[in-house]
Amino acid sequence: MPRAASKAIPGESVRVNTPSLRSSLLAAAVGMALSLSAVASDAIVPADTPYPGTLAVKLDLTDAPKRVFRVQETLPVAQPGPLTLYYPQWIPGEHSPSGPINNVAGLTITASGRQLPWRRDLRDMFAIHVDVPQGASQLELSFQFLSPGEGGSFGASPSSTPDLVDVEFNQVAFYPAGHYTRQIRIQPTVTLPAGWQFATALETASSSGATTTFKPLGFDDFVDSPLLAGAHFNRVDLAPGGRTPVHLTVVADEAGQVKLDDRQVEQHRALVAQAEKLFGTHHYAHYDFLLTLSDHTGHFGLEHHQSSDDRLPADFLTDKSSYALMASLMPHEYVHSWCGKFRRPARLWAPDFNTTEEDDLLWVYEGLTDYWSGVLSARSGLWTPAQYRDSMAEIAASMSHRTGRAWRSLQDTADAAPLTYYGGGGWGNWRRGTDFYPEGQLLWLDVDTQIRALSGGKRSLDDFARLFFGMDPGSHVTRTYTFDDVVAALNQVQPHDWKGFLRQRLDYTGPELPEHGIERSGWKLVYDDKPSAFAKSMESLTHGANLAYSIGLSVSAKGEIRDVQWDGPAFKAGLVPGLTIVAVNGKDYSPQALKDAVTAAKGGSAPIELLVKNIDLYSTVKVDYHGGLRYPHLARAGGKDLFGAIAAPLK
Repeated sequence: MPRAASKAIPGESVRVNTPSLRSSLLAAAVGMALSLSAVASDAIVPADTPYPGTLAVKLDLTDAPKRVFRVQETLPVAQPGPLTLYYPQWIPGEHSPSGPINNVAGLTITASGRQLPWRRDLRDMFAIHVDVPQGASQLELSFQFLSPGEGGSFGASPSSTPDLVDVEFNQVAFYPAGHYTRQIRIQPTVTLPAGWQFATALETASSSGATTTFKPLGFDDFVDSPLLAGAHFNRVDLAPGGRTPVHLTVVADEAGQVKLDDRQVEQHRALVAQAEKLFGTHHYAHYDFLLTLSDHTGHFGLEHHQSSDDRLPADFLTDKSSYALMASLMPHEYVHSWCGKFRRPARLWAPDFNTTEEDDLLWVYEGLTDYWSGVLSARSGLWTPAQYRDSMAEIAASMSHRTGRAWRSLQDTADAAPLTYYGGGGWGNWRRGTDFYPEGQLLWLDVDTQIRALSGGKRSLDDFARLFFGMDPGSHVTRTYTFDDVVAALNQVQPHDWKGFLRQRLDYTGPELPEHGIERSGWKLVYDDKPSAFAKSMESLTHGANLAYSIGLSVSAKGEIRDVQWDGPAFKAGLVPGLTIVAVNGKDYSPQALKDAVTAAKGGSAPIELLVKNIDLYSTVKVDYHGGLRYPHLARAGGKDLFGAIAAPLK
């Protein structure tokens, strides 16, 4: 229940001279303080009961090219008195309290044409309190969402350009506290710039010109159904022949960037077919890949039950290197329809968007999804078997050199996800970040190969996929699970001490990589001085050099040191993240100049000399390293090639 706060004291700078005026102002101040006294409330426990009436939100995106989203929201009310409104805080798939409430501006609330005062909660910045006056049947909210420009902000990234817009509906609506969000109905209406087309998992009720009204739905499904719109638009059918509809919609800043060639279409159709074979069923009435291609928006993917918000660089479809490097993003988000949306860790399910989530099973939610994204990329032809192995080599090398494992377990990277997602500030290798993604891949490769080994090749993680995620065909209702449920299902597929197997790897701290799936697959991690095509593409995308496995640092094209291996050669020489390399062995810095210096120092005794800038202080640093360039690869180590079996398309 709300708890009363102390009354505000009128500002002393206002001089009041007449007793009558003073009394009137004091009475008004006290009245406002009383009506808005619940500004430091305890959490409101939501009830699984319907909210009376249907909310309506009208989103005007005609100024989206200028990054201004205008919102009018109508909220029915049943009775007068205190009301708490929430702005969504914990966004599914973001695993942190990242709702971008700082981007909300101009909020006014009216009832019967009269503007009402409101007050933000002092303990919960995502809650506002308002008193509903007598006789009011609804509240009208008006505000703007100021979509960030280049660089973004906490919880939001650039989402619009002059030619397109991505709408995450959690950003443009408040909801009444006290109810499960599935019990709150809302009807959205969206107005777009003239001539723009859109795609969304929402179902259309009516259209008039540039304005579309969608069918009412639960607030949880509303937030789970982003919208993509733009002037340059392409929609591709990925499930022809009367199957459950799956479409890929592409929007970009230029018309030439939205077209898929025939090979790309077939690969994504194969992705849909292979996922269906892997899991044995699906849990959507229709599915929409919403793909944004732009160099002026954020680049990421966010899963939804019947769609995915996928944002990649402008040349994704037109540049072979970019396509190969980033092809696994859409498979990752697609797998989430099963792993994360339909089946979800019990403590990652919440009745509303303002209940704290617990991230301890993200090594399943995200790690297993990441594993299958690579597998499905190979099975669908998005990657060749060699590209799949190159990807795993990069992951294995990165995790093998993760110095922070000395103090931080894989489990803790999941437990602390609200911190690790937005850590930043350098020292990523020592602090560790969201390692439950890449090391999660190695963990589940370890599980997969162990099942194959124990069963003599008769069973695999594919059997776990059908058992654990293939239940309730066609159902959209989320089913939760616990760690013990995962262990029980693995034991049903192949008896083993899976609890001990998983806990040994999840809780381990020390110098060694605790996963052994690569070795069990008949391969081994090796290094030479030639980067794979995958590694070349990564450096091209990041515009720098990754020398983590040699001198122990990664650096940008401008010489800014991004990360340093703790206790590695660069660290011992005094280099740390944030410094800038100005010159290499007396010559201007470039990534290639640094690589050439590492190569030249191989087998010698002279150190690599770097001129380094620390804010406005220059110094010479000598790195004593003579091992040459080192890039990871997988090489055959004998035995059965399980990588080949894992990457083979299902029949």
